Amino acid sequence: VQLVESGGGLVQPGGSLRLSCTASGMVYRITTMGWYRQTPGKERELVATSHRSGATTYADSVRGRFTISRDGANKRTVVLQMNSLTSDDTAVYYCSANREGITYWGRGTQVTVSS
Repeated sequence: VQLVESGGGLVQPGGSLRLSCTASGMVYRITTMGWYRQTPGKERELVATSHRSGATTYADSVRGRFTISRDGANKRTVVLQMNSLTSDDTAVYYCSANREGITYWGRGTQVTVSS
C-alpha cells in the first residue's frame, strides 16, 4: 500500500486547510485510515481516524474543529478538513492506513500556522 498526501502549507491563525491522502496498490481490505502529526522532539500523535464502516475518532485537541472523511472507490481516499487552526496545530501530518494488521504511512506533509 502506498499513501500520497497533499494539501499542507502555510496558513494564518483562524484559517483552514484541507489535507488529502490517496492509497494505491493493494487497497482492498484497508479498514482504518487516519491522520497523525508530529513536531520535533515529540511523539507522533493521533489526530483523527476513519473506519470504512463510517466510525470516526478524534483527538480531544481537534474535536469540533477538524473533520475526517473517506471517499473514492474502496474508500481509499481520506480527507482531513481543518478549521480554526492555531499555532498548536503546526506539525508534519502523516496519513496512515491499516490493512490486515499492518500500518502503512505516508511521507508526511508540513502544516504551518503562523501570522
